Amino acid sequence: MRNLKIKGIYKHYKGDLYIVEDIIFHSETGEKMVAYRALYGDNKLWCRPYDMFLDEVNKNGQKYRFELQEIKSLNEK
Repeated sequence: MRNLKIKGIYKHYKGDLYIVEDIIFHSETGEKMVAYRALYGDNKLWCRPYDMFLDEVNKNGQKYRFELQEIKSLNEK
């Protein structure tokens, strides 16, 4: 199973970027979910079941539904 990085920037297989805010739990079922925020538009906050967030989809040249991005500082040499 893949690890999830809190505050990591993830690319959805459709191309948009999101930041993982936290792991949350459904109040009635206890289901583990991921809270993530869009890094575009009005920056909506979304949630998705944890396992679904990490699912393998193999679409648009991307293996996973969301893939962690390695974003380096512009000041790194």
